[in-house]
Amino acid sequence: MPDMSASLAITHLVPLAKELDEDKVTPGVLGFIVFAVMALAVWALMKSMNRHMGRVDFPEAEDPRGRPDSGTEAAASGGSRKKNG
Repeated sequence: MPDMSASLAITHLVPLAKELDEDKVTPGVLGFIVFAVMALAVWALMKSMNRHMGRVDFPEAEDPRGRPDSGTEAAASGGSRKKNG
């Protein structure tokens, strides 16, 4: 003889499902869990990227004119000067 408690539970859940609006879709708990996991993954990736970018050391190219401070002087004077004519 089949288990009658399973069919009885389904019989009680069917009227509850009819009470829901058929035009309304909600993500529910599963949608929240998926969103929370994705948010945590993005946060962890950004934290890792920040740590890795902090370790990068870019060697600076030497100034061909032999002046070590030429970049800061150009920035202080407002950039490069144009020749008239």
